[in-house]
Amino acid sequence: MQKLTNRAALLAAALAAGALLSPPRDARAAGLYFTDRGVRPLSRGGAYIAGGDDLGAIAYNPAGVYEAGSQLLVDVGLFAWRGEHTRQAIVRQIDPNTGEPTGARFVQTMDAVTGSAPVLPIPTLAASFKVHDRWVVWGGVWAPYAPISSYPEQVKGEPAPQRYALLSLEGSALAFLGAGAAYAPSRALRLGASLGALVGTFNSRVAVSGCVPERMFCAPEDPEWDIHSELGVGPIVAPTGQLGALWIPSPRWRVGAAFQLPVWVRAPATFRARLPAAPVFERATQQGEDADVSFELPYLLRVGVEARPVEALRVEIGLGLEGWSLHEDIRVEPDGVVLRDVAGFPEEFRVPRVVFPRRFQNALSARLGGEYAVELLGRAWDLRAGLSVEESAVPEAYLSVLTLDTPRLTAAAGVGVHLGPWRVDASYAHVFAADGRVRPEDARIPQLSPVRANPPRSPVTINGGAYSARANVVGLGVAYTFEGSGPIRPAARAGAR
Repeated sequence: MQKLTNRAALLAAALAAGALLSPPRDARAAGLYFTDRGVRPLSRGGAYIAGGDDLGAIAYNPAGVYEAGSQLLVDVGLFAWRGEHTRQAIVRQIDPNTGEPTGARFVQTMDAVTGSAPVLPIPTLAASFKVHDRWVVWGGVWAPYAPISSYPEQVKGEPAPQRYALLSLEGSALAFLGAGAAYAPSRALRLGASLGALVGTFNSRVAVSGCVPERMFCAPEDPEWDIHSELGVGPIVAPTGQLGALWIPSPRWRVGAAFQLPVWVRAPATFRARLPAAPVFERATQQGEDADVSFELPYLLRVGVEARPVEALRVEIGLGLEGWSLHEDIRVEPDGVVLRDVAGFPEEFRVPRVVFPRRFQNALSARLGGEYAVELLGRAWDLRAGLSVEESAVPEAYLSVLTLDTPRLTAAAGVGVHLGPWRVDASYAHVFAADGRVRPEDARIPQLSPVRANPPRSPVTINGGAYSARANVVGLGVAYTFEGSGPIRPAARAGAR
């Protein structure tokens, strides 16, 4: 039996090593993450900063990986997301002679649209090795739980009202690759650090407008003037890192803190466009497709305290701060992209720099969760549950279907069963997202146009209206811990779980 277990462990090690060395094709995510990640951590509501003691801690607190010793972890979350949007816009009457607004305006409520995302397996693949009594090293790949959302191109036979914000993120594939080490300088202290990178590609399809009312006889949202564009960003290799600490003053208490550095994305891109059907563009062609894209993703600061009032019970409360104020905009700098033979324009019109305004803000979050160990059917089981509450990082005026981020409550539960050196985990979580509403007069995301060099005096905004979203996550994971690879145990912890 022991030989069979060892062979299974070696097979699992080979599979994990192969996964770590292969491209993260299934580690797909785009936009903002929608909830915490990892099968065991999410089943505790993301309360895993002080209590993380396996490879699931690589995305929360690298100091906790020391507790894992030599371990392999493979888990998968199936993320099912759905969003709804009813757009409202202020319609202004335009003087056909001057192209200027006449002052007449009214609010138009458009048909509702539903967004969905493919239910893809979002994995954690990681391995750690105890190289010394005080040192554990690890490597892994993981992806955030986020939707690759798509919306319809048409509603009731007409162009979909959200098309100027998003048509699809299909083809995006982002993941974190990382490696790190955890060190125990004493029996009560763990320190951890990691280096890694956000890697992959980001792809978005959206409609922009070829209408310039002050120069052409056109309406800004006339479908005949729509330019269907696709922006492919990649390869993305954006370095980042994480620091963590874990203090264990007694068997009953653990205190953890972790800080993840911001991610500065600077990547090449390609811009492709299907030009409008309007007569002005009848002879027009696009020359060149290269561009550069830049944007910033936030730093993360997390702290947590776990109490173990009795041997079998662990309860953690945690707080988080996400520095989304770094995410001001997404900048697209075309590199020699030219539109030729647009009527009324120079023979060669160089597509100008495009800026997608984001104006995100810092967000706070709180988590409460834990687990309880029981003996059932001759096996050791862990029963888990947790709740998390998160603020939105998106100011109301900048909410859109591209990042449908509103305040959220996540309720989660899970179970783990120990089978010798193996642990099998399962979890379920439901994300309750608050409804969002952007008054048309408060909307601040403008309709973009690649044929306009300067911003208009009266921009058309495209993100007014009502928003809602929800998500379910089902997870399954397996961990294998090699015999004799546990951490240093504080003398005061005799009898502690």
